[in-house]
Amino acid sequence: MAKPKFPGRRTGNPAAGAKASAGASAATVTVEPATPKVRTSPVQFFSQVRAEGRKIVWPSRKETWITSVMVFIMVVIAAAFFWGVDFGLGFIVNRLLAIGS
Repeated sequence: MAKPKFPGRRTGNPAAGAKASAGASAATVTVEPATPKVRTSPVQFFSQVRAEGRKIVWPSRKETWITSVMVFIMVVIAAAFFWGVDFGLGFIVNRLLAIGS
């Protein structure tokens, strides 16, 4: 199905709220044939891969260390939070089950 030029606007569909004139017929959709894909040679492919690889900006040792420490701190905080929630819910459930015995 053809993609509309204006995403928020629907035309030609009376069911979607657009008004159709009395003599209007169903809208026709034309589909253009797909263009054939151009094959690249393995040499050209690896040349393009090397060119893209040269564009990569690797983080410095300092940036890697700081990011690793931040991740470790967030893991410790998340572990403490979930331990606290688990401990609290376990305590509540044990108290509720103790009422019946």
